Amino acid sequence: RVVLGLIFFQAGCWKVFVLTPAGHARKYFLPFSDTFLPVWSLWAMGVTIPFAELLGGFLVLVGLFTTAGLSMLGAVLCVVTFGHLLHDPLYAFHEHVIPRLALTLLVLALPRSWDRWSLDRWRGLRRRAAAPRLEAPAD
Repeated sequence: RVVLGLIFFQAGCWKVFVLTPAGHARKYFLPFSDTFLPVWSLWAMGVTIPFAELLGGFLVLVGLFTTAGLSMLGAVLCVVTFGHLLHDPLYAFHEHVIPRLALTLLVLALPRSWDRWSLDRWRGLRRRAAAPRLEAPAD
């Protein structure tokens, strides 16, 4: 979970704070303006993806709302896959998409009880400790 979170969080940090979302859209999405996709959709996805990677990566990294974070990262991978296939039907997925997809599916498939070092687990422990306990009836 931590490795997957770091991969996406670092990419999101770079795309948001260095490249900028508009720069990301120009560099990676506007080259698809020669396809059937409307330019407004390229801009919309191009500026949204960096924030999805940043937020989804952070959530997975710290283990907070992990399933929601994994869903965000899975959506990013779907967009990336669609785009690469649109321009190159024989794109080499083993270099970029497959490792990230494998980690995403692995983290999603593993039991949450195995994830001992996450904020989700800490929140669950606190919730259980604060829950009122039912006392056994006295004889």
